Amino acid sequence: MINCLTDVKGIQVGHAQDYEAGTGCTVILCKNGAVAGVDVRGGAPGTRETDLMAPGNLIQKVHAIYLSGGSAFGLDGASGVMDYLEENAVGFDVGVTKVPIVPAAVIFDLNVGNYRRRPDFKMGYEACLNATEKENAVGNVGAGTGATVGKYFGDEFSMKGGLGTASIKTGELVVAALVVVNCLGDVIDPKTGDIIAGALNETKTDFANTIEIIKKGTIINKSFGGNTTIGIVATNGYLSKSGAGRVASMAHNGFARTIRPVHTMFDGDTIFCLSLGSVETDVSTIGALAAEVMAKAIVCAIKSAEPLYGRKSYKSFVI
Repeated sequence: MINCLTDVKGIQVGHAQDYEAGTGCTVILCKNGAVAGVDVRGGAPGTRETDLMAPGNLIQKVHAIYLSGGSAFGLDGASGVMDYLEENAVGFDVGVTKVPIVPAAVIFDLNVGNYRRRPDFKMGYEACLNATEKENAVGNVGAGTGATVGKYFGDEFSMKGGLGTASIKTGELVVAALVVVNCLGDVIDPKTGDIIAGALNETKTDFANTIEIIKKGTIINKSFGGNTTIGIVATNGYLSKSGAGRVASMAHNGFARTIRPVHTMFDGDTIFCLSLGSVETDVSTIGALAAEVMAKAIVCAIKSAEPLYGRKSYKSFVI
């Protein structure tokens, strides 16, 4: 156990990024296939291949999950993942070839770096080449490269977000998470209740405390700030498609414990769930642990991010 998503056997994680452009992508490979579910809660999602995860639809397993910056443009990188998997004979067998099933979700990071350069076919393929079974990079990496948080009062007062990961093991059961934190709201450490990243005050010396200001009647900044937190939970516990969907839904409790406000009309919050094992347990147990580990991964993302692109990070305030 190295406290990351790859603690679930059968998963590989790879990243690719363009630091000059301020964007990147992350791929989660499960070449033997994984039962998958998804729950989209935000009001402005950017996704691909999510409908096929409905329990009543044909496809029973996916072969990768692709997370990316670049807004809707970044979905192009999923094609690079498909190409890599097809070359390796991974996918749904249709006779003439195997079609890889690669659901995807993106964040908005076009306001960071060079908006004209986004994750594309080449970057998605590169992330696959970089994928390993022991990948535990966090912070300003992959899809978290251009992530920012705390944009309720405009991008000027935002801070650096990033990518985080974590895992929990109880007996033989492993539940792990990976998340890209790019939220409109503030991020809270649930252990202390303190804001650890979010909208800064006018002097950028402390947090504005978004919820408290909303209580006073302040309306959201009408200029679109660009947000969305996307993530994945994985387990070696057995889940059906409907069970995986329920666990993805319960994992959103991890968002609610750490992000305030969350699931707004300006976020596209999305969580995928993968089941890769046969450990006997129940959906509620996996879901409860999924919420816990997702909250841990979000805190990891914030505490691991370095100041970048003119944004302060958690580390800017830690002596």
